[in-house]
Amino acid sequence: MSARSELRLTRRWVIKVGSALVTDNGQGLDHDRIHDWVRQMVDVQSQGVEIVLVSSGSVAEGVQRLGWKSRPKALHQLQAAAAVGQMGLVQAYESEFQGFGLKTAQVLLTHEDLADRQRYLNARSTLRALMDLNVIPVVNENDTIATDEIRFGDNDTLAALVSNLIEADLLVILTDQDGLYEADPRTHPNAPLVTEAQASDPALEAMCSDAPGVLGSGGMRAKVLAARRAARAGAATLIASGRDTGVLQGIMNGTAAGTLLTPSQARLAARKQWLAGQLQVRGRLWIDEGAARVLRERGRSLLAVGVTRVDGRFRRGEMVACVDPSGHELARGLVNYDSDAASRIAGYPSETIEKRLGYVTEPELIHRDNLVLTES
Repeated sequence: MSARSELRLTRRWVIKVGSALVTDNGQGLDHDRIHDWVRQMVDVQSQGVEIVLVSSGSVAEGVQRLGWKSRPKALHQLQAAAAVGQMGLVQAYESEFQGFGLKTAQVLLTHEDLADRQRYLNARSTLRALMDLNVIPVVNENDTIATDEIRFGDNDTLAALVSNLIEADLLVILTDQDGLYEADPRTHPNAPLVTEAQASDPALEAMCSDAPGVLGSGGMRAKVLAARRAARAGAATLIASGRDTGVLQGIMNGTAAGTLLTPSQARLAARKQWLAGQLQVRGRLWIDEGAARVLRERGRSLLAVGVTRVDGRFRRGEMVACVDPSGHELARGLVNYDSDAASRIAGYPSETIEKRLGYVTEPELIHRDNLVLTES
């Protein structure tokens, strides 16, 4: 059975719709297209698939409602546009789903909600409860307050984190492109489409243009990185054109076009998925080749003796990155000592921690249960 035909067996989807699609390139919400996507989602759900919708478009819709000619750069203007546009965006989805007899729920998240373990678990429970109630969650970033997310985030990343959150089988990213091409089709019109690849393939990033659309915040690279994040939870990702008629039904019958990016590893345990989904790190631990090899090959804990340098300011329990001697990140984890203590014990055996600090919290700098590999 081919990878595309196996998509028929998936039973939990996250569907992400981009700004350019929802707003018809800035000319207001495209209600005809939204109606068509909703019709397809209802059809897919009727075949036993649970759906969570992640929709961009609040800022773009706000820009249009406010009569602005372009997406602003000032943070307060972005937040104002998001607040105005969210009203129209949610109203449009609610009205369309109601027409098919389905209820919707608005869920606004920030990356901080998913970085805090308790809030992460609460969000997961809420989304699962909504799906059990046959309600369609419509998820967006809480742009009106999430300063970092407006400045650096994108809904491709959010959709991948939601895929991890609910342990989805498939992430569908609908965009205004046919998929990922081997080169930017705007400058290389004859570039072939990548029909299928492993999400972890490092060559994919070199094919991407980093330039986002006029209304959106993420380009094709963001979609490839999102697929890589989703793959850690065992989810495949399909990047396809939202303008293709019947694209969602095409997934169900194995005929959908676009780029299919498949996971190359088994689904991580739930806690490891949460760790892998963390977007912000508070510091970096430089480790020697021996420690890097132990982490890669044996999945062991990180001991202080293998650390050569400590960068950044962090507290006990915060997320730090582990980088090898070349500066390549290979893992992330929750550290057992703050940055000052970590610097004092770096390079020393575990049995000397008490002598150097006057106390011992844990013999490991990062326990293996709180450590996850992040390299491809």
